[in-house]
Amino acid sequence: MKISCLQMDIAFGSPHVNYERAASLLEQAHKAGCKIAVLPELWTTGYDLTRLDEIADKNAAKAKTFLSDTAKKYGMHIVGGSVANDTEDGVKNTMIVVNNKGEVVKEYSKLHLFRLMNEEKYLIAGDEDGLFELEGEKMAGFICYDIRFPEWFRKQVLNGARVLFVPAEWPLTRVDHWRTLLIARAIENQAYVIACNRSGSDPDNKFAGHSMIIGPWGEVIAEAGEAEELLVGEIDFAFIKEIRSRIPVFEDRRESYY
Repeated sequence: MKISCLQMDIAFGSPHVNYERAASLLEQAHKAGCKIAVLPELWTTGYDLTRLDEIADKNAAKAKTFLSDTAKKYGMHIVGGSVANDTEDGVKNTMIVVNNKGEVVKEYSKLHLFRLMNEEKYLIAGDEDGLFELEGEKMAGFICYDIRFPEWFRKQVLNGARVLFVPAEWPLTRVDHWRTLLIARAIENQAYVIACNRSGSDPDNKFAGHSMIIGPWGEVIAEAGEAEELLVGEIDFAFIKEIRSRIPVFEDRRESYY
């Protein structure tokens, strides 16, 4: 199965510009024959958190309509990164997953808020799992800072997830952490990790790019550079079973000790 990461250069606080960029990259993903396309974190607004009262998407309605219409148009599943979702309880950082029929199959709001970028001042944390299903396969979504919490990944994998999606806005200063943590999450869970970071910069950060598609053996199938790019790679679900038979990690767990 072909999967693409849309490594966008997100326009700070300009949703109309970002929708145009996303539409162009999604068209490219379709032309490349991808069955699943993945967007980065907060792709409609960037980290313009102080203006969320103006630019957040009420109940993510606009994003859902755009993603649904695009998915139906191209017959392609879309893991819609995340958007600033203005809910009754407050603004959440929410991933929207849409299948190739245009149906919303999952909404996952970021569980772990990142204090170094002031998320806790402007956003509220989610409280649900990231599990969903596409192409008859169980998958799960995570958002950026979540990758520093391996127990959160393991919980989703124990519940059946075999492909793990990570949209992000990860800064260049910590790109080594990004690469190392993502590869570790793939190896320890013997699962595919599909990580879509943004490119470019905002008033406070330069972002790393380096979106990655990583196999269950920890092999880097595809990796982007720092610039805006459509990253494409192929995954094979049968390979997960092979890897798990080579080293039976899940059979050898001793849950009574942890």
